[in-house]
Amino acid sequence: MSILICGSLAFDTITNFPGRFAQQILPEQVHILNVSFLVPTLRREFGGCAGNIAYTLHLLGQKPVVMAAVGNDGDEYLARLQAWGADTSLVRRCSETYTAQAIIITDQDNNQITAFHPGAMELAHSTPVPPQRPDIRLGIIAPDGREAMMAHAQQMATAGIPFVFDPGQGLPMFDGTELRQFVSLARWVAVNDYEGRMLCERMGTTIQDLSREPHLRGVIVTLGADGCELWQGGQRTHVAGVPAHAVVDPTGCGDAFRGALLHGLLQGWPLERCVRLGNQVGALKIAQRGGQNHRLPAELLSAA
Repeated sequence: MSILICGSLAFDTITNFPGRFAQQILPEQVHILNVSFLVPTLRREFGGCAGNIAYTLHLLGQKPVVMAAVGNDGDEYLARLQAWGADTSLVRRCSETYTAQAIIITDQDNNQITAFHPGAMELAHSTPVPPQRPDIRLGIIAPDGREAMMAHAQQMATAGIPFVFDPGQGLPMFDGTELRQFVSLARWVAVNDYEGRMLCERMGTTIQDLSREPHLRGVIVTLGADGCELWQGGQRTHVAGVPAHAVVDPTGCGDAFRGALLHGLLQGWPLERCVRLGNQVGALKIAQRGGQNHRLPAELLSAA
């Protein structure tokens, strides 16, 4: 059994600002904003939602099918995915552009400012979801090019692949009508608390009412260190967070959570058990820099 991951592959340039954005940005002056952050550390990591989710699934023993696009600088990334045993047959190679690039500044409170160049991601819609892949039993629509997210959601539904709708930072690209269409096709919705508020505002609903949609098996709202809320049939369950032994870098924590969520769903676990694993993996990820450098201890793997 395989999991189809539709989302971005990107290179992350990650920097740390040893101060607080709030102390540098004056609210009354945002109309003439002109700020510069001194960032003494800089590193380049493999990233993108599809790559990060695939990494955690690899750690959990899965061999996901990655559906994304890379540019003329993407050969190293493809080799990395293939070394995990991931299926990259649906990764489009675009010679005329670069792989997507994210430039991230994180302050000492783990707030982030990100600039994102989509590059090859904008051509991801050119690869369709295969209609006949009986090995693919589950999927996720993660942040990707706008056209790709819309097309792949419809194609997954047509192919009978149940999927998680994870709009993430791509959510502002869609209006209420488009978001309602995504939700109507999905079996699960996964958002953080900020995204959850934006999603409901644009759809004209509440998380509680959204979770009452008869086709949805659950709405998951992540709350960072506070764990997550699990909504099913209008009922809320709070699943406590797991203390991290160190808070180093939040980049990719949501993706690590979603990899664990997908692993549990593929096993047929109850949704609460899936998100408990997600909280554990997210706490391990935040203690490591980048989205693909965390490890899972043997005792966690044996329980998963």
